[in-house]
Amino acid sequence: MSDASIQTLIRADAAQILHNVVDELPDARERLAYVRSMTEQAATKVLNLVEAAQEDAEAVRKKGRELSDALNRLALSTNISQERARALMKLCAAYAADAASFAAREKSLHTEIMMSQDFQDLSGQVINKVSRMLERVEPPLKDLLQSLPEPAGTVEPEELGGVQTPDKALKQDDVDDLLASLGF
Repeated sequence: MSDASIQTLIRADAAQILHNVVDELPDARERLAYVRSMTEQAATKVLNLVEAAQEDAEAVRKKGRELSDALNRLALSTNISQERARALMKLCAAYAADAASFAAREKSLHTEIMMSQDFQDLSGQVINKVSRMLERVEPPLKDLLQSLPEPAGTVEPEELGGVQTPDKALKQDDVDDLLASLGF
């Protein structure tokens, strides 16, 4: 095989690869945008839930601390004559203190969860950067492809797996028809 024919084969293979890549770029951008959107929605929901839970935990902590202090004062009061009432009050105070400690630990945990959500911001930045790169690369690749000879025997681009955007996901009727055709 001559050098010229090898070069022609290489160009034809390169052209086919470029055609496939250019055909897949819009779908890849769409999927990245969908992942970014869904990640952002999930992160926003989690952050809102954590903020609400923190407020609840803070309210429980405050009430628990107040109850504990009040019960301790009552248990130390000289107006109570029964020893059992004092012991009961101390148990209630200990329980309230435990509840307040629990709420403080939960509040701290929620803060950690909220802080861990910064991945969404970072992943969103990365996805945006890749999407912008794909948008910049697509037009020059299309121009380059137009200047190359058409490849012999075009091959269908491979379907991307993974995240299905709502408009491309199988509908329940499609699934039912498939199962019916298989005898289910």
